[in-house]
Amino acid sequence: MKTNTGILVALILFGIIDTLIPIPITVFFLIYVFYAKPPWFLDEVHRIYRS
Repeated sequence: MKTNTGILVALILFGIIDTLIPIPITVFFLIYVFYAKPPWFLDEVHRIYRS
């Protein structure tokens, strides 16, 4: 699966979960990324903008 397809699938799943559960899961995920700064997230950003 290409990176773009994987990201699209993940965003669709997050959207469905946000619709079904009134807790904003994407906000918690973004807070985690902002404060924890996991190395895999930076790698994904670099891979997206390199291609």
